[in-house]
Amino acid sequence: MKNRMRMVNKVRLYRTYYQWTQQELAERVGVRRETILFLEKGKYNPSLYLAWELARTFRVKIEDLFDLIER
Repeated sequence: MKNRMRMVNKVRLYRTYYQWTQQELAERVGVRRETILFLEKGKYNPSLYLAWELARTFRVKIEDLFDLIER
């Protein structure tokens, strides 16, 4: 049986820590608000570039923001 992995993220956690709206975060990283919405709901996996921009914006490592877990 294959190990199935899924990506989880802490985008909402960091966004609320900084007290930013989805729109504010979207503007900071150069995407649409809907992208942040789907990312927070786990319905969208970001490109490496977007993951890098999010981590840079939150001042954390990518590994602190994203993780893989078994299903």
